[in-house]
Amino acid sequence: MAKYSCEQGCEMEVNVTCAKCGGELSHVTLEKEDGTTVGVAQCSKGCGKIKSPLCCGTDMSAA
Repeated sequence: MAKYSCEQGCEMEVNVTCAKCGGELSHVTLEKEDGTTVGVAQCSKGCGKIKSPLCCGTDMSAA
């Protein structure tokens, strides 16, 4: 399971699971058409993916 942490110093951490099936969400990096990348949390059972969580106005990093 991906554990996301705030890198802005507030020490917030979250674990995420899929509410639909209870499966673990794993951190995945996707490449966009323009070549940039974006981090997402993806359901291990194939239900879908979401943008990585935000804290203090920036993306949280996955451990």
